[in-house]
Amino acid sequence: MAESKAYPAPAASMLTGILQQRCPRCRRGPMFTHSSLNLAHFTEMPASCPVCSQAYEPEPGFYFGAMYISFAFSTGIMLVVGLLVYHLLGDPDTWVYVTAVAVITVLLTPFSLRYSRILMLYLFGGVEYNPRYGAAS
Repeated sequence: MAESKAYPAPAASMLTGILQQRCPRCRRGPMFTHSSLNLAHFTEMPASCPVCSQAYEPEPGFYFGAMYISFAFSTGIMLVVGLLVYHLLGDPDTWVYVTAVAVITVLLTPFSLRYSRILMLYLFGGVEYNPRYGAAS
């Protein structure tokens, strides 16, 4: 554990912890090592939480299930973008739909991937918030 680094106060709720991309057990430690805008490293996660040492991969292959969550996110994004293009541009040619959907989906991939992993761990990882781990050291 890294004692020298200051971590934020624990997130107030599970939703806040998810949105802030924090550990589900202590809600203080970051789940990713780099910013989602760092395109070379946006997928990198530490093996465990630097605050409470909770393993971020409960079992080998755990995040394969996150593909289904990511698929749902991508489907939703495509549907919303398609509807926006239709209503804002008045039913343009097919290539406009394809281009808009492809560009927006690719741009939102870092967020989709991260939040699918976060939701997988929060909802199916068997990890529950414990205020004892969230207390400031």
